[in-house]
Amino acid sequence: MASKSTSSLGNSSNPSSKGPKPSDKLNPKTIDPFNKKQVAKSSFAVEYNNGNIPCRLNHGSVKHKLEWKVDIGLVPMDPTLVLLATGLPETSHPYTFLSEVGFRELLEQPDASGKMNQQIVDKVVPHIKMALSNDARFEAGLNSLETLSNVVHHALNIHLKGIMQQLAKKCNNRKLKERIMDVLQVLEQNGGKDALAAIKSKIPTYTPIIC
Repeated sequence: MASKSTSSLGNSSNPSSKGPKPSDKLNPKTIDPFNKKQVAKSSFAVEYNNGNIPCRLNHGSVKHKLEWKVDIGLVPMDPTLVLLATGLPETSHPYTFLSEVGFRELLEQPDASGKMNQQIVDKVVPHIKMALSNDARFEAGLNSLETLSNVVHHALNIHLKGIMQQLAKKCNNRKLKERIMDVLQVLEQNGGKDALAAIKSKIPTYTPIIC
């Protein structure tokens, strides 16, 4: 009678056996948004992987860009802009790029202001604040805040005190201070006296541009 194969024995000596390798710590895995076997770790990743955000990353030879699956002029702000906003606090590529660039491109459309309303602003702002509270995503939050202000103007004023709390924490950072002041000027210019009052309430050293 033929002896049974012993290939199932001695797994500990099998180089192909499963288990973490010492080199795994030195080579962390990157997120592949097209690998459905990976478990999405955020609502933004879920929405993107399910195709609910009508754009995708186009890997160029020099730099990346977004490719919209439909005419961007026909993309509704709600839910698309809101979904992109949920990705602003993301720290993993490609979600960092997708969310920030997609958010900006939607709001830079010529008729963007006509598509916005207070309800959409109210949905978007909490995610910008989350980005501002994360050192790794602070600048992305700041850029998105400026873009939003240029479109919705006074509609952002009711949220400014809460936003100023996040910005005030970074005003003493030499690398960020000049950029923060630039954005504060944009907020003041777009929001008027009410915006200035909100800014000064949390950042009293701010110098107004409106006399």
